[in-house]
Amino acid sequence: MSAPAITPDDFEFMKSLLHRHAALVLEPGKEYLVEARLLPLARRAACASVHDYITLLRATSASYDVRQAVVEAMTIHETSFFRDWKPFETLKASVLPKLIAARTTTRELTIWSAACSTGQEPYSLAMMVRDSFPELLGWKLKILASDVSNDILAKAREGKFSQLEINRGLPAHLLIKHFERKGVDWVIKEDIRKLIEWKQINLSAGWPLLPSADLVLLRNVLIYFSNDTRKDILGRVHRMLKPDGYLLMGTGESTMNLPNAYERLQLNGACCYQPTKRG
Repeated sequence: MSAPAITPDDFEFMKSLLHRHAALVLEPGKEYLVEARLLPLARRAACASVHDYITLLRATSASYDVRQAVVEAMTIHETSFFRDWKPFETLKASVLPKLIAARTTTRELTIWSAACSTGQEPYSLAMMVRDSFPELLGWKLKILASDVSNDILAKAREGKFSQLEINRGLPAHLLIKHFERKGVDWVIKEDIRKLIEWKQINLSAGWPLLPSADLVLLRNVLIYFSNDTRKDILGRVHRMLKPDGYLLMGTGESTMNLPNAYERLQLNGACCYQPTKRG
């Protein structure tokens, strides 16, 4: 006999749990996603089905670690090297040259890759900085990479990628220059890895003390939050961005929740934002 599918009550419980602890919005019709994402956790807990696992969650006072495991399982970690190539072209041709010219006195540059998943975005940034802007070698450069999942960050920090992951967006010349073969996988070299600082951050919860940023990449993540949470996150990013700093978001995302806080710029065919003058 097949295991029972999750019930409408199970789905409502998951919607509430995800919104309460991570401000994630679980839309109607996503029952299949709950089934697929929680099945490994159900098996680990020796439950016969996802329905039984959710019943267990509902019947017990789940610890922080258990709730975190559920949130991490339900979080999408889709990424690739140089994802949506146009923003990286814009960074290389316009944004980074402007920031470098404006920071020649302090010789400091801080970049935050928020919701970095398994690390392809910050590693792409680090390779670009190392190859295209050799003048930064003597600078105080910080690339902060964060994600809600500690397990995902552990994989990102390791810098090891399968051939399939390498094939998704990484040019061959960068593979040859910046990676070493380790068995069937590829490992990024230490000179690139040491440019990145990894930190666990839940964007919808309290943030640790973060440095003022020259550039924030907040791409393809706000779409999973409610309008109120988007507004809160964009407001906090606005306060940490330097007055001439830049915010890059994903295709189809915008700062419509804070229309007076950001100025929209069209640079080299890609859209980015700068904070408006603070009142």
